[in-house]
This record gives sequence, structure tokens and C-alpha cells, in this order.
Amino acid sequence: MPEIFRQSLLEPGKHFMSGNIACAEGALAAGCKFYAGYPITPSSEIMEHMSVRLPEVNGAFIQMEDEIGSISAMIGASWAGAKTMTATSGPGFSLMLEGVGYALMTETPCLIVDVQRAGPATGQATRPGQGDIMQARWGAHGDHRIIGLSPWSVQEMYDLTIEAFNYSEKYRVPVIFLADEVIGHLKESLYINPEIKVLDRIQTGQEPPFGTQSEDGVPPMPKFGQGAKLLITGSTHNELGFRKVSDPNVHEKLVKRLCAKIDNHTDEIVRTESYFTENCEHLLVSFGSSARSAYAAMQRAREEGIKAGLFRFITIWPFAEKQLKQAAKSCKTVLVPEMNRGQLVHEIEKCLCDKKVMSLPKTRGEAIYPEEIYQALKNE
Repeated sequence: MPEIFRQSLLEPGKHFMSGNIACAEGALAAGCKFYAGYPITPSSEIMEHMSVRLPEVNGAFIQMEDEIGSISAMIGASWAGAKTMTATSGPGFSLMLEGVGYALMTETPCLIVDVQRAGPATGQATRPGQGDIMQARWGAHGDHRIIGLSPWSVQEMYDLTIEAFNYSEKYRVPVIFLADEVIGHLKESLYINPEIKVLDRIQTGQEPPFGTQSEDGVPPMPKFGQGAKLLITGSTHNELGFRKVSDPNVHEKLVKRLCAKIDNHTDEIVRTESYFTENCEHLLVSFGSSARSAYAAMQRAREEGIKAGLFRFITIWPFAEKQLKQAAKSCKTVLVPEMNRGQLVHEIEKCLCDKKVMSLPKTRGEAIYPEEIYQALKNE
């Protein structure tokens, strides 16, 4: 996998901007050269910023007629050799899901930013939510694996966008960037490094584009016009891309590899953070903006003698089972604050079946406040 260090497109040092703008700048820093999208609150600032910035770096921007067209154009541009992205929110993400499945089956690297809002359906268009967690994992039908990242700061909106592109290129997989409205519209400082580590796909046209000798391998991805005889199909296909929809051996081999290339590299993909988990009795487990409130609640609880700790998911998918079990070793209770009716908590319950796991859901179109989490900790 070619690894290079590129100079930052922004002046190195401290900047002040919103999460959505930081996401757009992170995409440009990672080498994104194509954006197709449709405006939708609360992600529209990403699209607006990319429409201005992409022409400045010889990239291409297009506003499509809807989100179905957006993800389709993005997939096509990826096979033309570009790093591609789109940004949306829940209703638009729902429309994209068939395209996500196609990108998974064709092993097309691309980035889908979902700045989550309160749902379902149109819901509260300008209000925060975190209800797309399971949609990101299971929205595309069939057996597959996905990578999903969740930022909790403007700094991570920038840094993790670059990381998301690197994961997408390295594993030839669509990556879902699960931000939320609070982080997307938050303004705070971030630091731009002079150099950025960027991974680019292997594009040789001499090897099969859909198969490797390794059962968990990632094949090279030549682009159209490079000389390879490319056949791209969402149907079951062999290593050369030929449809083999009636061959059970071909299908099993393909699907096993699509899953194994993520499953067998989970330790390389998963990122988490732990605070005061070594001897905590009450563990908070959260992600995104809710984890910021959990961190503040944990600090107050510890000042008052309550042995609280925090485990934060940065990578939501694949699920950080090993890391969570380690963080929860000493705790008696686990509290999971999230802006939905309880989605990630069920995965946590399965992982920590020997612990008392409690949900702290909120679906008022408001952020979860530190005081709410603190009071729940006190009442345990």
C-alpha cells in the first residue's frame, strides 16, 4: 500500500472553524478530488465548502438530483481513479443504502459522511441525533462488513476524515463517517500539521481486480483507461469480474474474503479511548458528542469521590469488543448515554453480559447534558 506524506493544504498551526468545514478540509488534505452530493441539513456546509475548494485543487464538484445519483456518481468517479466523498444526513443516507451495498460488493473505496439528526423520516431537520448507528452497520443487505468512525471534536472531524480515506483506500471499502449535528456545527480550535500521512490504492493492472492469493487480501484496483479489462458488477463475480451467479463456490469465496479483509484486520482498524478505567466502579460508554458530556460528568463524579471512568468508541464498526472488555474489567455498572432509544447499548450488553448495563437514551432533539449523566451516575 503506497504511503506518502503530503504537505497540508492549509497553513500549519492553529485554526478556528466548524466541524463541517474541518471535515471538508480533511477530505481535501487526504486527496479527495471528487464530490457528488445533494444539500441536506445539517451537513450542507460540507457540500458548500467543497463546491468552492475543489476547483482550487483541480478537483470536480457536482450537485446531483438526489442522494441516489450522488452515491452512484461517487462510485463511478472512484473507478475513474479519484478519491471520492459525499455528505448527507439520515433521510439521504437511507436513499444511499443500495449504493453502499454496490460499493461493498464491487470493493469501491469512497467516503460517506452522515451528519446525524433526529429521526426517523424527516424528523427534526436541524436537531441532533445518533440514531443511524445500526443503519450504518446493517443498512446494506447481505453478509458484509463496514467501517464506521465517530468524531467527538472539530479536531477529529479533520483528522478522522483523513483516516477514513486511508481506511477506504487500504481495504477497498466504503467508510461511513458517523458525525452528529452537535459536532458538525460546533466551532473550536484545531491544529493543522505540516505533513499528513496519506494512503493511496494499488492500481496495477497486471493482477485480477477482485481476488488475491490471500483469503483476507485486498486486490489492486486499476482505473478505467489504465489498460486493464475491467468488468464491474454488483452480482456475484470471480477474480476477473465475470458474473458467476450460479456458482456456490465462487459466491462463498467472494463473500468470505469481503468479510475477512475487515475481520482479520480489526486490531489495525479499531480505535478507542479510555479514561480512568483501571480501577473504576462505574463505567460510562459513549461516542460522538455524547461522549463529551460523559467526560464532563465523569470528571465531576470523580471530584465527589465516585469512581467513574469513560470508554469512548472512535471506531464504532467493527465493534471494539476486546478493548471494551478490557476497559470494563473492574467496573460494577455500565451506563451508556446516546442520542437514540438505545442502539449501541445492545451491542455492549452482549459484550459485557456479566455486568449491569444500563441505557441512558435521549430523543428530544437535544444534546445529552453532563448534568443528566451525572445524576444517572449518582442514582446507580
